Formats: sequence, C-alpha cells, structure tokens
Amino acid sequence: MQQVTIHAAKTNLSKLIEAAVNGEEIVIAKGSKPVVRLVPITRGAFRIGLLAGRLGAIPDFFEPMDAGDLDLWEGGR
Repeated sequence: MQQVTIHAAKTNLSKLIEAAVNGEEIVIAKGSKPVVRLVPITRGAFRIGLLAGRLGAIPDFFEPMDAGDLDLWEGGR
C-alpha cells in the first residue's frame, strides 16, 4: 500500500493512476489521516445477445406486410 498526501497526489496523479491500474493500492491522506483510496474501475466483458430468447418473436421488417396491416399503416380504417 502506498500512502501519499493530497499535494503529492496532485503532483503525481498520472503515475498514481497507472500504479492503481497495475494493482497497487493507493491511499490519499490529508496530513497523516487517510481519506481516499484510488482504485481502478473494473469493466465487465461485453456480451452480444444478452437478451437472446427473452424477447419473443421479432418481426422480419424485410417481409411484405399483409394487406390489412398495410392499409392501417397508410392511414386506412
């Protein structure tokens, strides 16, 4: 664990961020009292098809509409 003062953190912020990203624990202190811990944000893996199978049937927008739906779409009653 590395503890630095606020002044030192402002001066070396990019180095401290890099250290935190590499797994080092960084604590920022006000005087000698620890107040903040600098930790990297963990990102989850992006997954395609997250809702696959949960949405039901999806219409095929390239298929022709039937006559009744087409009439309603074009403003008929």
